[in-house]
Amino acid sequence: MRPDAPEPKQTSPNGQESAPGRDVWPRAVSPETTPSPDADTLRTEVVGTRTTLFWLALKTGFLTVLTLGFYRFWMRTRLRRWYWSAIRPGGYPLEYVGDPMEKLLGFLFAVVVLAFYIGIVNLILMFASFSLFQDNFAAYATSLVGVIPLWFFAQYRARRYILARTRWRGLRFGLEPGAWGYAWRAVLHWTVTLLSLGLLLPRMTFWLEKYKTDRTFFGTARMEQGGKWTMLYPAMKPMFLALGIALVGGGAIFAENIPLGAGICVFATFIGLYGLFYYRVESLRRLTETKRINCVSFTLSPSAFRVLMIYVLGTLLASAAVFIPFMVLGFLLLLIQSADILTEMGLEDVIAPVAGLGRYVIIGLSVMIYFTIFLLWSALTNVFITLPVIRHYFSTLTLAPASATSDIRQRPRDEFAEAEGFADALDVGASL
Repeated sequence: MRPDAPEPKQTSPNGQESAPGRDVWPRAVSPETTPSPDADTLRTEVVGTRTTLFWLALKTGFLTVLTLGFYRFWMRTRLRRWYWSAIRPGGYPLEYVGDPMEKLLGFLFAVVVLAFYIGIVNLILMFASFSLFQDNFAAYATSLVGVIPLWFFAQYRARRYILARTRWRGLRFGLEPGAWGYAWRAVLHWTVTLLSLGLLLPRMTFWLEKYKTDRTFFGTARMEQGGKWTMLYPAMKPMFLALGIALVGGGAIFAENIPLGAGICVFATFIGLYGLFYYRVESLRRLTETKRINCVSFTLSPSAFRVLMIYVLGTLLASAAVFIPFMVLGFLLLLIQSADILTEMGLEDVIAPVAGLGRYVIIGLSVMIYFTIFLLWSALTNVFITLPVIRHYFSTLTLAPASATSDIRQRPRDEFAEAEGFADALDVGASL
């Protein structure tokens, strides 16, 4: 590989200073010190400690609250740099070279465009709705439908920006323009999938992924999505099982055995929820293993059950950790609302610990605890959910043959006028 000159403000995977500030990055592991059993196979490892991630997420979250949300562009950039540097195919870390300032400017640009678009469209639709139907319901419904293509447009643009700001071994990733093409295809596929009652879900998953994959580059090498959409039907086995069980439960209810039917339907619901996780994980595995780039193939072997348990246990652990400040907040708010009533009942001793603080001090403490809950929740979900999921997925990823990457060259830098602005403004696909 022959990377070109490094871009300004790059972050070293060996723990050098990042922009802005100085973060503690996962320690670099030399590829020579971790030999693979197969010399021509690149195995992926994920390094980094939860403690370091927790303090980074908590610190950047606090600065985001302190700046009324403006620091979130820097927060997301610093978290991405940490995660990217922790993911190391063949021992070489990924690099995220995005600039938070271009995110901020892109967000402001997108807000102006969306405000103008949505404002003009809504005004026209509202006028037409009152003129034709003497009601505004049709205008609201049509306006919602009109925004749906923008969601898909924003998702594609966000993916393109993230890939353009990601490098591995010095070479950039990239995604060709095609956001509007993806948007109308996504709307069409979703319409067909809904009309088929979900039976054509694999078709939509495959073709939308193929549209994005076939336009993805690593350096000068183009990625290709192989396979057929029917190969994803085995990933729907738990869903079909849940449907069959639900039909049995419905038959029992129809036969007036309501307790038995209700119990069967509840069991089918749990199977169906697991089926959603299984489909997501299994379809990703099948799609990944049929991708090719410059004769390099991929293998991926995640466990759907383990991913589900990470989400369930991680959510429980994060919820338990924020339970105490949540209860303190509730207690303070209860005292504020019930102070006069407790005094009339002769229970002054109950409010004595906080009575001397003053009403505004108590309100201030309540606000602080309120934001502490969200800061803890954000940091703990990174620690207990995001990092374990990323580690599980990437630790099962291998690339072979490694020698096929030797003739890949650098690609030009992609410039973006609005970065992830539309995805951030619409709150779709603009997280890590």
